[in-house]
Amino acid sequence: LEPGQVWCISPGGGDENPGLYRIEINEGPGSGVKILNKPVPPAFKESMGYAEQNLYARSAQLVGDKDPRHHEFTAQLRGFDVSKSGAKLGIAALVALCTALLKKSVRGGLVIVGEINLGGSIEPIHNPVTLAEFAVEKGASAILMPVTCRRQLIDLSDDMATKIDIQFYSDARDCLLKAMQE
Repeated sequence: LEPGQVWCISPGGGDENPGLYRIEINEGPGSGVKILNKPVPPAFKESMGYAEQNLYARSAQLVGDKDPRHHEFTAQLRGFDVSKSGAKLGIAALVALCTALLKKSVRGGLVIVGEINLGGSIEPIHNPVTLAEFAVEKGASAILMPVTCRRQLIDLSDDMATKIDIQFYSDARDCLLKAMQE
């Protein structure tokens, strides 16, 4: 994928099933983040807002000496399922913003799962086994999940566990570094 493009899975919830998405971010002169989708899914707008604020607050940790406030980002969310909300994609959106700014790609076959809040904490995921199985179904070779999912994944079948490389991250910087590793 190009820099700024990330595959991700929304965990669903409520009456919505998990969904596969690609976030595409372009960076240029200006400031702020614009979402190109019409209408903008409210849940995705919220996640994008969390990602943007975390990028500004933690720019030194995430993108070094680049100042994200002097760049304009245009974002587009592409859904590949019936799921359309784009809920809880904050960490993937943050990785997409950072890779667009750094002009670096994430590794191929990787899917990112997780939501970040305004304070920078990673939100818990309640269905990691379902998400890992969904990632395998969609052809992913690796999935990046919050480390808090580790214990719940004991319920993942041996067959599924051999089909996907599950990696864990502790925070946004850890996720970004692991996503860009070759």
